[in-house]
Amino acid sequence: MSKQQNYVVGIDIGSSKVFVLIGQGGETGTLEVVGKGVSPNRGARRGSIVNVELTVEALRIATEEAEVMAGIEISEAYVGVANGDVRSVNSRGMVSVARKDREVTRQDIQRVLTAARSAALPSDRGILQAIPQEFILDDQAGIVDPLGMLGRRLEVTVHLVTGHGARNKTLLTCVNRAGIAVKDIVFEPLATAGAVLSADERELGALLIDIGAGTSGYAYFVNGEPYHSAVLPIGSSHFTNDLSLMLRTPFAEAEEIKIKRGCCLASLVDSDEGVSVPSVGGAGTRIVARRELSDILQPRAEELLQLILDDLVKCTGELNLRGGVVLTGGGAQLDGLNELAEQIFDAAVRSGLPTGLEGLVDVLHSPAWSTAAGLLLHGHRADRVGTGRARSRFGVRAMVGGIRDMFSDLL
Repeated sequence: MSKQQNYVVGIDIGSSKVFVLIGQGGETGTLEVVGKGVSPNRGARRGSIVNVELTVEALRIATEEAEVMAGIEISEAYVGVANGDVRSVNSRGMVSVARKDREVTRQDIQRVLTAARSAALPSDRGILQAIPQEFILDDQAGIVDPLGMLGRRLEVTVHLVTGHGARNKTLLTCVNRAGIAVKDIVFEPLATAGAVLSADERELGALLIDIGAGTSGYAYFVNGEPYHSAVLPIGSSHFTNDLSLMLRTPFAEAEEIKIKRGCCLASLVDSDEGVSVPSVGGAGTRIVARRELSDILQPRAEELLQLILDDLVKCTGELNLRGGVVLTGGGAQLDGLNELAEQIFDAAVRSGLPTGLEGLVDVLHSPAWSTAAGLLLHGHRADRVGTGRARSRFGVRAMVGGIRDMFSDLL
């Protein structure tokens, strides 16, 4: 296999599976998915690694599958993080413009971004990502890039994503032990948003909810930029576990029943429908009303969505969801979830699929690949900025820095 050249790799280490995508960039800025790999992961739980050896093995299996398909050897990758201890906060920085003619320079922008990053954090936490929301020059707000503008006082509001240092070092260790260098660690809900939300949705005010197996990450956008993001330690495996316990059926059987016959909104289910449910220990099967499945699944779905809504209201005050709610991730495929979310958020709801990519159809048409696709797109933009082939708001964001400052000994 050839070495990595003009390729970008995204790795999503989930609570139940590891997803790996390889993309090849074109001269026109396009990105084609040329390799994919997936492997069950028994080394993670609720977004956190609980067994290093099992996680490393899952990584190796998934990366080897992707390498064979793409015909290259993976040497470095963009890796996602979404464990349940991730928190976000909005910080503000302010500096005086240094030049006598009051023209804003890159040095001024860097200084104000550094000031915004200096928010007081507990000693065991560090900044994973810092994303500028808006710049303010004197009394003029809503500035995207102040470079070259004239003024005396430069301010910026920044969305800071923070995480537990030791847990993220464990993640880095696993990837390194699988023979891969980490180019950057990215907060998964923000990466996923880049793959499934449109610019119009982010500008109008939209909420992305990415439902994985062990956790659900979400990001709320205002005026095009993230305003609040977090992770809940509730995912699709909790739905399956509820079915397994209440129906007294093996977990694997409950998972299949959930996917094929489950619905989390009882009003959508015909009361006369029946479902065959295997019993524990091979004691035969019995017929259960499909409505009974909904009676089990709906409370868990309501709990998840209501917790997200309560957190958003607490942290943001008044929600503006004119851009709607977008559900993605493997757990978002549960029947009735969109309709239930419409009721709880009182907003339009749609399912989110990866966009902005070309290539493998089964990746582009599956919400389970949304996070890996988002990591791929994030890495593609970052690489193009780094080589000078793209200039955008992402270039300003790159000045903020990220997890490299915190874990430079492992990157």
